[in-house]
Amino acid sequence: MQSLDPFSFNAIRFALGAIFVWFIAARKQQGEKQIPWLLGIVLFIAATLQQVGIMFTSAGSAGFITGLYVVIVPLFGLVRGHKLNRQIIIAVLFTAIGLFLINRPGNLEVSMGNLLVLISAFFWAWHVQLVEFYGKRFAVGYLAFSQFAICALLSLSAFIVYYLFKQPSYLVSTLLGSSIVRAAWPILYGGLLSVGVAYSLQIKAQQTAIPSKAAVILSLEGVFALFGGWLVLAEVITLRSLFGIAFMLTAMLLSLVPKVFD
Repeated sequence: MQSLDPFSFNAIRFALGAIFVWFIAARKQQGEKQIPWLLGIVLFIAATLQQVGIMFTSAGSAGFITGLYVVIVPLFGLVRGHKLNRQIIIAVLFTAIGLFLINRPGNLEVSMGNLLVLISAFFWAWHVQLVEFYGKRFAVGYLAFSQFAICALLSLSAFIVYYLFKQPSYLVSTLLGSSIVRAAWPILYGGLLSVGVAYSLQIKAQQTAIPSKAAVILSLEGVFALFGGWLVLAEVITLRSLFGIAFMLTAMLLSLVPKVFD
């Protein structure tokens, strides 16, 4: 975000992810006549709102608010007729507490950035439900490629429209190219690993995983981010953060082991 706007960043990284998945798996799964438009549209809205919101709020607030999708996913599941046992409810609550402790959101006053990230959390929760729904109807490679390609095209369209109104000359200037070069490593990581690998594995896993349990496990990205900051950026892990990790790991175990409370 120091070099690119949210639309161009998402357009490039999701395009890279689509190309990566196409050559790895999707081209072997041709023949599908339906296109999962809704999955790609929801992914575009969620990713865009999150990226824009992060520009106007702190990383801690954004991390905590985005992680609230772990609470929203089971609520969406109730609408679809899914049942919640006491164990999953406790796991969800433990996850929310752990996210709060890890991300140190500080001042969570109402702001445009926090509001956008909160709305994105609802779309991320919807995305988890849709992945489970479509994952049982499409091959993994085709579904991954489709949602990435749709998201990339929508992001590209939003990028063009945005700069046509803001600064048309930017679309044909060398500034765009130099900005992409400065953000090359984050783009490559975001496109190949975060999008191409991680999102594709999510689709594969959710062919059998219950959405509410998947949401609890996916929320552990906050734990990995914490250790990544310690390992790569020399950030300090506080006692508060360790308590947060303990809550989240407990939540993951509760969501995976056989019933204990019911």
